[in-house]
Amino acid sequence: MAEEDLSQLKIDKTRPAFRAVRGKRRTIYIVVAATVVLLAVLALAGAFSPAIRVDAVSVQQFYPSQSFTLLNASGYVVPQRKAAVASKVTARLEELFVEEGSKVKKDQVLARLENADLAATLRQAEANLNVARSSVDQARAELNDAGVNFEREKRLLAREFTTRSVYDAAEARYKKAKASVAGAESSVRANQAAVKEARVSLDYTYIRAPFDAVVLTKNADIGDIVTPIGAASTAKAAVVTLADMSSLKVEADVSESNLGKLKAGQPCQIELDAIPDTRFDGAVHMIVPTADRTKATVMVKVNFSRLDPRILPEMSAKVAFLSREVTGDEKRSRTAVSGKAVVERKGGKYLFIVKDGRAVMRTVTTGEVFGDMVEIKSGASSGDRVILNPSDRLRNGSRVKIVGQ
Repeated sequence: MAEEDLSQLKIDKTRPAFRAVRGKRRTIYIVVAATVVLLAVLALAGAFSPAIRVDAVSVQQFYPSQSFTLLNASGYVVPQRKAAVASKVTARLEELFVEEGSKVKKDQVLARLENADLAATLRQAEANLNVARSSVDQARAELNDAGVNFEREKRLLAREFTTRSVYDAAEARYKKAKASVAGAESSVRANQAAVKEARVSLDYTYIRAPFDAVVLTKNADIGDIVTPIGAASTAKAAVVTLADMSSLKVEADVSESNLGKLKAGQPCQIELDAIPDTRFDGAVHMIVPTADRTKATVMVKVNFSRLDPRILPEMSAKVAFLSREVTGDEKRSRTAVSGKAVVERKGGKYLFIVKDGRAVMRTVTTGEVFGDMVEIKSGASSGDRVILNPSDRLRNGSRVKIVGQ
């Protein structure tokens, strides 16, 4: 009996195995179901649909004058009066009274060169002039005394109260006194010329502004040797460079083939790269009567209607040559986009803006139409990338790829 009881003590391995298999199947079902749900969500989001290839343009700041622009050209702001101010003598620079940006008036002293020797020469010339003037006074006094004596001897001789020899001596003295006065006066004139020469030489050491201007560059510092020709490697030919800011014009190169579109006085608008948010009114000043054969271009000079303190020489500029004058309201910039980007759906106007590779449908309010551009009053900002000619299958959230990127 005991052996039979022990033989029945066995472990049943079939039941636990069955439960393990059933648990694994349940896990697989859960994973498959989650995967199906995830795939369905991704499919609804368009993750498996191919990206739609589109053309895109940017919303931009648009000036109405762009719709009646005949021609565009590039150039630079150039002062028509500019001077590199130098000295007429060679000397060391001792004082400099201006710096870059200083506004100066005509004949204002800009710098002073070493001039102690020339100042001494001037003082010597002035002293010599004073001596010559004193000699004139002495000679005139002698002439007056000799003249009186000569007249007296002439009267005495007529009455035979004196001798001929005394009369001749008085006459000779008188003539000598006259010659002395003439010589002294000539000496005065010579010394006056010497004084003038010394003053001119001394004045050469003071460097003055030739016209009302602004200092653009400082070419020499105190202690430099300034010479008219700048022959030495350490010498400076110019002390400062000046420009008349009232003479600023834009010099632009225009292709020969487009000259027929331009004429003197034609209205223009000028845009400076340094001041992109402002357009300046202008007009064609002149078409320079010569061409550049290497570039097949002709230089056109354009006046500013009103100069702005922010306009500086050598700024790069773009010139729009217009077919007519710009009216008051047309001077204001607008936020605009190509009319091909605006679509009408459900009674409203929309733009498809590209963000993170997807098309975002946005309601916009439009304004005036300028040629192929449409003003955007609300709904989009300058710089937004929008889809051009959106197709009917394009929807909000559609994946897109911009052509060329």
